[in-house]
Amino acid sequence: PRKGANYLLEAYKQVKQEIPNSQLIIVGPGTRLRNKYEKHVVRNNLKDVVFVGYTAYRELPRYYKTADIVCSPATDRESFGIVLLEAMAVGKPIVASNIDGYASVMTHDVEGLLVPPKDEKALAQALMSLMADESPRQQMGARGRLTAEGYDWKHIAQRVLDYYVKMLSEPQRKE
Repeated sequence: PRKGANYLLEAYKQVKQEIPNSQLIIVGPGTRLRNKYEKHVVRNNLKDVVFVGYTAYRELPRYYKTADIVCSPATDRESFGIVLLEAMAVGKPIVASNIDGYASVMTHDVEGLLVPPKDEKALAQALMSLMADESPRQQMGARGRLTAEGYDWKHIAQRVLDYYVKMLSEPQRKE
């Protein structure tokens, strides 16, 4: 539930009405609730929804690369947006929930769009706005790639080293 798949499915229902040639691919194990979501898709006659299930880490780039937009509608408790960085690394624009863990990695209207969590209407609007115009998708994808580069281990290691050097070079405080 915290990944927000139910909100994404409701948003996709709206998207599919406006953009009939769209497709939703859901990647991830979701073993406990998958049956419920699959029934929801059938009950609502939602077409072009694919549940991939568990995917090995080495296979994930293939899914990111085939997507026009990567959506992560988590509801809360994401400490860090690694999924967002993975999408950015391959130049994909993002639609994600505006939660602390995600907002610490991406900026609204820069690498993608942030929407209020649990708001399927805002989620649908954000998806449709990016689906309707390729130019912002490309711009956001390119900016995302630059953001992701800043998280490369060589940059992170250098920042950590710089911090340690700074701390060690400051005079000792007496307490």
